[in-house]
Amino acid sequence: MDYFSAIIGQSPALDSLIRSAKIAAATDVTILIKGETGTGKEVLANAIQKSSSRAGKKFITLNCAALPESLIESELFGHKKGAFTGASGNSQGLFQAADGGTLFLDEINSLPLTIQGKLLRFLDSGECLAVGDTSTYKVDVRVIAATNTDLSDQIKAGQFRQDLFYRLNVVPLELPPLAKRSEDVEHLVKHFLTMFATAHGIAAPQFSKAAMKVLRTYKWPGNIRELRNLCERLSILLSGAVIEPENLPAEFKAVAPSENAALEGNFVLPESGLKLDSLEADLISQALSRTKGNRSQSARLLGLSRDTLLYRMQKYGFTTH
Repeated sequence: MDYFSAIIGQSPALDSLIRSAKIAAATDVTILIKGETGTGKEVLANAIQKSSSRAGKKFITLNCAALPESLIESELFGHKKGAFTGASGNSQGLFQAADGGTLFLDEINSLPLTIQGKLLRFLDSGECLAVGDTSTYKVDVRVIAATNTDLSDQIKAGQFRQDLFYRLNVVPLELPPLAKRSEDVEHLVKHFLTMFATAHGIAAPQFSKAAMKVLRTYKWPGNIRELRNLCERLSILLSGAVIEPENLPAEFKAVAPSENAALEGNFVLPESGLKLDSLEADLISQALSRTKGNRSQSARLLGLSRDTLLYRMQKYGFTTH
């Protein structure tokens, strides 16, 4: 079974990510998933775990931003009776609970510096130390971490340990924001509308072509989570209906004139004009860069046949071999 099918989309950026994730899943390597809030980092972590040799073991998730610093150490590593006020007995932590399985540490960027050293020790040696104890214990746990911020900036600010970053960043996987994979919006919409129609026992609505164009142009600051919520709301309020642009929330109607022109399929020529050959060459360069040189994927991005792309690459001096 392909557990990565839970990650909906066919964009080149997503295809490349999933290929890397499948390779990493077959090993026991530590993985760092990067991406904005709402891009599906936990869904990806879950697919990796289910595709790994630890699939039959526990998969435990901790949002590092959800607990105060005073509790997170005990939550992760456990504590001994009397270690602090309220510690009326011994308690195992999530590392012990996940022994043999996988621990997903979401928003690792929020992990306090005081705890980062203990996590680094585990990653280096497999050893943990419970709060209030003097003897370490060993567990066999795979760590998948996720961050919604640039850890390099936090390292520079002294908020994240560089040595821990290197231990987590063995295999980095970056989920692109939805705004950079607009070709996947329609696939996601169909998936969510079908899902909510089944869940609520209602007839799924449909988006008109005009409404779908608005969705593809929208910037999606909340990423897939925002799209999911929109689909659920409209599924309930407009069950079985055809959704037009006027049925969308106000933020979708605040589209700049130049974007409205783009929705109609018209490129707005700058007042100062442009050099068409330079623009075409630049677009080909961007497509090749985005697909890491894959000519077939680049041709799809540009709406060209592969042979036409190769001809134009030769025309502008790009390597075609």
